[in-house]
Amino acid sequence: MTSIKSDSAPSVAIVILNWNGRHFLEKFLPSVMASGYANLKVIVADNASTDDSLDFLKVHYPTIDILVNPVNEGFARGYNSALKQVQADIFCLLNSDVEVTPGWLDPVVACFHDPTVAAVQPKMKEWANRTKLEYAGAAGGWIDRYGYPFCRGRVFEVNEDDEGQYDRISPIFWASGASLFVRSSIFWKVGGFDPFFFAHQEEIDLCWRIQLAGFKILSCPTSIIYHVGGGTLPKGNKMKVFLNFRNNLIMLWKNLPTGQRLWKIPFRLFLDAISAWKNLLNGESSFFFAVMKAHFGFIGWIVGHRKESPFPQNRKWPLPGVYEGNIIWDHFILKKNRFMDIVGKEK
Repeated sequence: MTSIKSDSAPSVAIVILNWNGRHFLEKFLPSVMASGYANLKVIVADNASTDDSLDFLKVHYPTIDILVNPVNEGFARGYNSALKQVQADIFCLLNSDVEVTPGWLDPVVACFHDPTVAAVQPKMKEWANRTKLEYAGAAGGWIDRYGYPFCRGRVFEVNEDDEGQYDRISPIFWASGASLFVRSSIFWKVGGFDPFFFAHQEEIDLCWRIQLAGFKILSCPTSIIYHVGGGTLPKGNKMKVFLNFRNNLIMLWKNLPTGQRLWKIPFRLFLDAISAWKNLLNGESSFFFAVMKAHFGFIGWIVGHRKESPFPQNRKWPLPGVYEGNIIWDHFILKKNRFMDIVGKEK
Protein backbone atom coordinates (compact mmCIF):
# COMPACT_ATOMS: atom_id res chain seq x y z
CA MET A 1 0.00 0.00 0.00
CA THR A 2 1.21 3.48 -0.86
CA SER A 3 1.33 5.44 2.38
CA ILE A 4 1.61 9.17 2.85
CA LYS A 5 2.84 10.73 6.06
CA SER A 6 0.51 13.06 7.90
CA ASP A 7 1.71 16.33 9.40
CA SER A 8 0.19 19.80 9.80
CA ALA A 9 -0.71 20.00 6.10
CA PRO A 10 -3.34 17.55 4.80
CA SER A 11 -1.75 14.83 2.72
CA VAL A 12 -2.68 14.90 -0.97
CA ALA A 13 -2.32 12.01 -3.40
CA ILE A 14 -2.55 12.94 -7.08
CA VAL A 15 -3.66 9.74 -8.81
CA ILE A 16 -3.51 9.73 -12.60
CA LEU A 17 -5.43 6.89 -14.24
CA ASN A 18 -3.58 6.08 -17.44
CA TRP A 19 -4.59 4.07 -20.48
CA ASN A 20 -2.21 4.29 -23.45
CA GLY A 21 -1.46 7.89 -22.56
CA ARG A 22 2.31 7.93 -22.81
CA HIS A 23 2.25 11.08 -25.02
CA PHE A 24 0.13 12.90 -22.41
CA LEU A 25 2.35 11.76 -19.53
CA GLU A 26 5.42 13.00 -21.34
CA LYS A 27 3.80 16.37 -22.05
CA PHE A 28 1.98 17.12 -18.79
CA LEU A 29 3.67 15.24 -15.95
CA PRO A 30 6.40 17.91 -15.61
CA SER A 31 3.79 20.48 -14.56
CA VAL A 32 2.27 18.05 -12.05
CA MET A 33 5.67 17.19 -10.57
CA ALA A 34 6.38 20.90 -10.12
CA SER A 35 3.19 21.45 -8.08
CA GLY A 36 5.21 22.51 -5.02
CA TYR A 37 2.91 21.24 -2.26
CA ALA A 38 4.73 19.97 0.82
CA ASN A 39 2.72 16.85 1.65
CA LEU A 40 2.20 15.40 -1.81
CA LYS A 41 2.49 12.05 -3.54
CA VAL A 42 2.05 11.51 -7.28
CA ILE A 43 0.83 8.09 -8.38
CA VAL A 44 0.07 6.67 -11.82
CA ALA A 45 -2.51 3.89 -11.92
CA ASP A 46 -2.18 2.08 -15.23
CA ASN A 47 -5.30 0.52 -16.75
CA ALA A 48 -3.62 -2.28 -18.74
CA SER A 49 -1.93 0.01 -21.27
CA THR A 50 -0.53 -1.57 -24.41
CA ASP A 51 1.77 1.34 -25.28
CA ASP A 52 5.11 2.09 -23.60
CA SER A 53 3.64 4.17 -20.75
CA LEU A 54 5.14 2.02 -18.00
CA ASP A 55 8.61 1.89 -19.57
CA PHE A 56 8.55 5.66 -20.00
CA LEU A 57 7.65 6.20 -16.35
CA LYS A 58 10.27 3.79 -15.04
CA VAL A 59 13.02 5.52 -17.03
CA HIS A 60 12.02 9.17 -16.64
CA TYR A 61 10.08 9.21 -13.34
CA PRO A 62 11.55 6.46 -11.16
CA THR A 63 10.24 8.10 -7.96
CA ILE A 64 6.59 7.95 -9.07
CA ASP A 65 4.63 5.06 -7.60
CA ILE A 66 2.99 2.91 -10.26
CA LEU A 67 -0.10 0.79 -9.67
CA VAL A 68 -0.96 -1.71 -12.40
CA ASN A 69 -4.42 -3.03 -13.18
CA PRO A 70 -4.15 -6.31 -15.14
CA VAL A 71 -7.21 -5.39 -17.25
CA ASN A 72 -8.74 -2.10 -18.39
CA GLU A 73 -11.38 -1.53 -15.73
CA GLY A 74 -12.56 1.82 -17.07
CA PHE A 75 -12.61 5.06 -15.11
CA ALA A 76 -14.97 4.09 -12.30
CA ARG A 77 -13.79 0.61 -11.36
CA GLY A 78 -10.20 1.49 -12.29
CA TYR A 79 -10.09 4.34 -9.79
CA ASN A 80 -11.87 2.29 -7.12
CA SER A 81 -9.20 -0.40 -7.47
CA ALA A 82 -6.34 2.08 -7.42
CA LEU A 83 -7.55 4.21 -4.53
CA LYS A 84 -7.92 1.17 -2.28
CA GLN A 85 -4.11 1.03 -2.41
CA VAL A 86 -3.57 4.72 -1.59
CA GLN A 87 -3.56 6.47 1.78
CA ALA A 88 -4.06 10.23 1.87
CA ASP A 89 -6.36 12.78 3.44
CA ILE A 90 -7.34 14.10 0.02
CA PHE A 91 -7.43 12.23 -3.27
CA CYS A 92 -6.85 14.27 -6.44
CA LEU A 93 -8.12 12.36 -9.45
CA LEU A 94 -6.37 13.93 -12.40
CA ASN A 95 -6.63 13.11 -16.09
CA SER A 96 -3.36 12.48 -17.89
CA ASP A 97 -4.20 15.20 -20.45
CA VAL A 98 -4.17 18.03 -17.89
CA GLU A 99 -1.58 20.77 -17.49
CA VAL A 100 -1.59 22.31 -14.03
CA THR A 101 -0.40 25.78 -13.07
CA PRO A 102 2.05 26.87 -10.34
CA GLY A 103 0.42 27.02 -6.91
CA TRP A 104 -2.76 25.27 -8.07
CA LEU A 105 -2.96 22.96 -5.04
CA ASP A 106 -2.87 25.46 -2.16
CA PRO A 107 -6.23 27.20 -2.77
CA VAL A 108 -7.97 23.86 -3.25
CA VAL A 109 -6.54 22.40 -0.04
CA ALA A 110 -7.61 25.56 1.78
CA CYS A 111 -11.24 24.80 0.84
CA PHE A 112 -10.99 21.54 2.80
CA HIS A 113 -10.35 23.46 6.04
CA ASP A 114 -14.16 23.55 6.19
CA PRO A 115 -15.01 20.02 7.45
CA THR A 116 -18.34 20.09 5.59
CA VAL A 117 -16.53 20.31 2.22
CA ALA A 118 -16.04 16.90 0.64
CA ALA A 119 -15.07 17.65 -2.97
CA VAL A 120 -13.55 20.56 -4.90
CA GLN A 121 -12.90 21.32 -8.56
CA PRO A 122 -10.41 23.86 -9.98
CA LYS A 123 -11.37 26.15 -12.83
CA MET A 124 -10.85 24.18 -16.05
CA LYS A 125 -9.80 25.94 -19.24
CA GLU A 126 -9.11 24.68 -22.75
CA TRP A 127 -5.51 23.69 -23.31
CA ALA A 128 -5.60 24.62 -27.01
CA ASN A 129 -7.50 27.90 -26.50
CA ARG A 130 -6.59 29.32 -23.13
CA THR A 131 -9.16 32.08 -23.11
CA LYS A 132 -12.05 29.59 -23.05
CA LEU A 133 -13.55 27.54 -20.26
CA GLU A 134 -13.34 23.81 -20.94
CA TYR A 135 -16.15 21.44 -21.93
CA ALA A 136 -15.63 18.72 -19.31
CA GLY A 137 -15.95 20.93 -16.23
CA ALA A 138 -15.49 24.67 -16.88
CA ALA A 139 -16.06 26.43 -13.52
CA GLY A 140 -18.09 23.65 -11.93
CA GLY A 141 -21.05 21.45 -12.76
CA TRP A 142 -24.80 21.88 -12.35
CA ILE A 143 -27.79 19.80 -13.46
CA ASP A 144 -31.32 20.79 -14.39
CA ARG A 145 -34.45 19.29 -12.84
CA TYR A 146 -34.46 16.48 -15.42
CA GLY A 147 -30.85 15.48 -14.78
CA TYR A 148 -29.17 17.13 -17.77
CA PRO A 149 -25.66 18.23 -16.75
CA PHE A 150 -24.13 21.57 -17.71
CA CYS A 151 -21.47 23.86 -16.26
CA ARG A 152 -20.77 27.35 -15.08
CA GLY A 153 -19.35 28.50 -18.39
CA ARG A 154 -20.42 25.60 -20.64
CA VAL A 155 -23.90 24.84 -21.93
CA PHE A 156 -24.01 21.84 -24.29
CA GLU A 157 -21.43 22.60 -27.01
CA VAL A 158 -21.04 26.32 -26.18
CA ASN A 159 -17.97 27.20 -24.11
CA GLU A 160 -17.74 30.72 -22.74
CA ASP A 161 -14.64 32.89 -22.75
CA ASP A 162 -13.16 33.21 -19.28
CA GLU A 163 -13.69 36.85 -18.37
CA GLY A 164 -13.59 36.36 -14.61
CA GLN A 165 -17.35 35.90 -14.44
CA TYR A 166 -16.98 32.70 -12.36
CA ASP A 167 -14.09 33.71 -10.12
CA ARG A 168 -15.94 33.32 -6.84
CA ILE A 169 -15.70 30.13 -4.78
CA SER A 170 -19.18 28.69 -5.16
CA PRO A 171 -21.23 25.60 -4.27
CA ILE A 172 -21.79 23.34 -7.28
CA PHE A 173 -23.66 20.12 -7.90
CA TRP A 174 -20.78 18.11 -9.37
CA ALA A 175 -17.04 18.37 -9.81
CA SER A 176 -15.44 17.11 -13.01
CA GLY A 177 -13.63 13.77 -12.89
CA ALA A 178 -10.87 15.32 -15.00
CA SER A 179 -9.63 17.10 -11.88
CA LEU A 180 -11.58 15.95 -8.85
CA PHE A 181 -10.36 16.59 -5.32
CA VAL A 182 -12.26 14.50 -2.79
CA ARG A 183 -11.85 13.85 0.90
CA SER A 184 -10.82 10.19 1.03
CA SER A 185 -12.93 9.32 4.07
CA ILE A 186 -16.07 10.65 2.37
CA PHE A 187 -15.24 8.93 -0.93
CA TRP A 188 -15.36 5.57 0.84
CA LYS A 189 -18.21 6.56 3.17
CA VAL A 190 -20.57 6.95 0.19
CA GLY A 191 -19.27 3.83 -1.58
CA GLY A 192 -16.81 5.25 -4.11
CA PHE A 193 -17.62 5.30 -7.81
CA ASP A 194 -20.39 3.08 -9.13
CA PRO A 195 -18.35 0.39 -10.94
CA PHE A 196 -21.21 -0.40 -13.33
CA PHE A 197 -20.81 3.02 -14.97
CA PHE A 198 -17.39 2.07 -16.47
CA ALA A 199 -16.92 5.70 -17.60
CA HIS A 200 -18.88 8.97 -17.95
CA GLN A 201 -21.13 10.65 -15.37
CA GLU A 202 -19.72 8.55 -12.53
CA GLU A 203 -18.43 11.74 -10.91
CA ILE A 204 -21.91 13.32 -11.04
CA ASP A 205 -23.41 10.25 -9.39
CA LEU A 206 -20.65 10.33 -6.75
CA CYS A 207 -21.13 14.03 -6.03
CA TRP A 208 -24.91 13.56 -5.79
CA ARG A 209 -24.42 10.85 -3.15
CA ILE A 210 -21.89 13.05 -1.35
CA GLN A 211 -24.42 15.88 -1.13
CA LEU A 212 -27.14 13.50 0.05
CA ALA A 213 -24.74 12.47 2.83
CA GLY A 214 -24.70 16.10 4.00
CA PHE A 215 -21.47 17.45 2.48
CA LYS A 216 -20.62 20.28 0.07
CA ILE A 217 -19.08 20.36 -3.41
CA LEU A 218 -17.19 23.56 -4.30
CA SER A 219 -15.73 25.26 -7.34
CA CYS A 220 -12.35 26.84 -6.56
CA PRO A 221 -11.60 29.21 -9.48
CA THR A 222 -8.35 30.53 -7.99
CA SER A 223 -6.88 27.16 -8.91
CA ILE A 224 -6.52 26.89 -12.69
CA ILE A 225 -5.78 23.91 -14.92
CA TYR A 226 -5.78 23.36 -18.70
CA HIS A 227 -7.45 20.27 -20.14
CA VAL A 228 -7.01 18.80 -23.61
CA GLY A 229 -10.21 16.72 -23.43
CA GLY A 230 -11.42 13.85 -25.60
CA GLY A 231 -8.18 11.96 -25.09
CA THR A 232 -9.88 8.58 -24.69
CA LEU A 233 -13.32 8.89 -26.30
CA PRO A 234 -13.92 12.03 -28.41
CA LYS A 235 -17.24 13.87 -28.38
CA GLY A 236 -19.80 12.13 -30.61
CA ASN A 237 -18.22 8.69 -30.28
CA LYS A 238 -21.03 6.10 -30.20
CA MET A 239 -19.63 4.41 -27.07
CA LYS A 240 -19.51 7.79 -25.33
CA VAL A 241 -23.11 8.50 -26.36
CA PHE A 242 -24.21 5.10 -25.05
CA LEU A 243 -22.45 5.50 -21.70
CA ASN A 244 -23.67 9.06 -21.16
CA PHE A 245 -27.32 8.26 -21.86
CA ARG A 246 -27.36 4.95 -19.97
CA ASN A 247 -25.45 6.21 -16.94
CA ASN A 248 -27.53 9.36 -16.66
CA LEU A 249 -30.72 7.29 -16.40
CA ILE A 250 -29.15 4.99 -13.81
CA MET A 251 -28.01 8.02 -11.81
CA LEU A 252 -31.53 9.46 -11.79
CA TRP A 253 -33.03 6.15 -10.67
CA LYS A 254 -30.56 5.86 -7.81
CA ASN A 255 -30.64 9.39 -6.43
CA LEU A 256 -34.01 11.01 -7.15
CA PRO A 257 -36.76 10.87 -4.53
CA THR A 258 -39.18 8.06 -5.43
CA GLY A 259 -42.06 10.38 -6.26
CA GLN A 260 -39.94 12.35 -8.74
CA ARG A 261 -38.31 9.26 -10.20
CA LEU A 262 -41.68 7.83 -11.25
CA TRP A 263 -42.41 10.69 -13.64
CA LYS A 264 -39.04 12.20 -14.47
CA ILE A 265 -37.48 9.02 -15.85
CA PRO A 266 -40.34 8.32 -18.31
CA PHE A 267 -40.13 11.97 -19.40
CA ARG A 268 -36.36 11.63 -19.88
CA LEU A 269 -36.86 8.49 -21.95
CA PHE A 270 -39.27 10.49 -24.12
CA LEU A 271 -36.81 13.38 -24.53
CA ASP A 272 -33.98 10.95 -25.31
CA ALA A 273 -36.12 9.32 -27.99
CA ILE A 274 -36.81 12.70 -29.61
CA SER A 275 -33.07 13.39 -29.70
CA ALA A 276 -32.37 9.94 -31.15
CA TRP A 277 -34.95 10.28 -33.94
CA LYS A 278 -33.81 13.81 -34.74
CA ASN A 279 -30.26 12.57 -35.24
CA LEU A 280 -31.46 9.59 -37.30
CA LEU A 281 -33.35 11.93 -39.64
CA ASN A 282 -30.17 13.99 -39.94
CA GLY A 283 -28.29 10.89 -41.10
CA GLU A 284 -26.58 10.08 -37.78
CA SER A 285 -27.77 6.49 -37.38
CA SER A 286 -24.95 5.59 -34.97
CA PHE A 287 -26.28 8.16 -32.47
CA PHE A 288 -29.81 6.74 -32.77
CA PHE A 289 -28.71 3.17 -32.12
CA ALA A 290 -26.40 4.23 -29.25
CA VAL A 291 -29.34 5.90 -27.47
CA MET A 292 -31.61 2.89 -28.04
CA LYS A 293 -28.85 0.61 -26.73
CA ALA A 294 -28.52 2.90 -23.70
CA HIS A 295 -32.24 2.54 -22.89
CA PHE A 296 -32.01 -1.24 -23.04
CA GLY A 297 -28.83 -1.06 -20.95
CA PHE A 298 -30.69 0.96 -18.32
CA ILE A 299 -33.46 -1.63 -18.18
CA GLY A 300 -30.83 -4.38 -17.96
CA TRP A 301 -29.26 -2.63 -14.97
CA ILE A 302 -32.61 -2.44 -13.17
CA VAL A 303 -33.29 -6.12 -13.79
CA GLY A 304 -29.87 -7.63 -13.30
CA HIS A 305 -27.29 -5.29 -11.75
CA ARG A 306 -29.05 -2.78 -9.52
CA LYS A 307 -27.89 -4.46 -6.31
CA GLU A 308 -24.24 -4.04 -7.33
CA SER A 309 -24.45 -0.23 -7.28
CA PRO A 310 -23.94 2.07 -4.27
CA PHE A 311 -27.14 3.92 -3.38
CA PRO A 312 -27.61 6.97 -1.13
CA GLN A 313 -29.10 6.40 2.29
CA ASN A 314 -31.59 9.23 1.82
CA ARG A 315 -32.96 11.28 -1.05
CA LYS A 316 -34.01 14.91 -1.05
CA TRP A 317 -34.60 17.64 -3.59
CA PRO A 318 -33.49 20.21 -4.49
CA LEU A 319 -29.80 20.48 -3.69
CA PRO A 320 -27.22 23.22 -4.41
CA GLY A 321 -26.35 23.37 -8.09
CA VAL A 322 -29.80 22.31 -9.35
CA TYR A 323 -31.55 24.47 -11.94
CA GLU A 324 -35.29 24.01 -11.58
CA GLY A 325 -35.93 24.66 -15.26
CA ASN A 326 -35.34 22.74 -18.49
CA ILE A 327 -31.96 23.52 -20.01
CA ILE A 328 -32.95 21.91 -23.32
CA TRP A 329 -35.84 24.37 -23.71
CA ASP A 330 -33.71 27.32 -22.63
CA HIS A 331 -30.81 26.48 -24.92
CA PHE A 332 -32.37 25.03 -28.06
CA ILE A 333 -35.69 26.91 -28.11
CA LEU A 334 -34.95 30.16 -26.29
CA LYS A 335 -31.36 30.22 -27.69
CA LYS A 336 -29.69 30.94 -24.35
CA ASN A 337 -26.03 29.98 -24.51
CA ARG A 338 -24.54 31.37 -21.31
CA PHE A 339 -24.89 29.90 -17.85
CA MET A 340 -25.87 33.21 -16.24
CA ASP A 341 -28.50 33.90 -18.91
CA ILE A 342 -30.17 30.62 -17.88
CA VAL A 343 -29.59 30.42 -14.13
CA GLY A 344 -29.25 34.12 -13.36
CA LYS A 345 -26.35 36.13 -12.00
CA GLU A 346 -24.68 34.53 -9.01
CA LYS A 347 -25.20 36.33 -5.72
